[in-house]
Amino acid sequence: MPNKRHLVRETVLSLLYTYEFNKENYFEFVKDKIKDFDQNNQDFANKLINKTILQIKDFDSIINSKLNKWELDRVPVIDRIIIRMGICEIMHFEDIPPKVTINEMIELAKEYSNEKSSKFVNGILDSFLNDLQKNNQLNKTGRGLIEQSLIKKNR
Repeated sequence: MPNKRHLVRETVLSLLYTYEFNKENYFEFVKDKIKDFDQNNQDFANKLINKTILQIKDFDSIINSKLNKWELDRVPVIDRIIIRMGICEIMHFEDIPPKVTINEMIELAKEYSNEKSSKFVNGILDSFLNDLQKNNQLNKTGRGLIEQSLIKKNR
């Protein structure tokens, strides 16, 4: 049985998918879909949704820079959304270990996209994480995360 945070990510994925095609009354729709989550998970969902939407162009630019001989519009919409969510979590959720984020996004790709998507999502997010670590831009706090950031920075 999936944990609550995974269920929240599934809901966020479906809401961001909806946003791709219908932005009208979107935020009212979001409120209705997350109202049954506890406050902590509502806050998590809202932050993930809002930060992802606000930075779609930036995240798509990151994704595009990782594509080898591909155009961004050839990447399935669901994969783009999953990768955007992963980039957002890695960048803006200091208390979530990057490996947890990447594993969660791989699971979403396995559940909601095609058979090759999980490897594709993993490759893009892993490459993005490696870039952050090489450039000393990985900002993680909390137990076990600070050390992980420091170890990667000193490589």
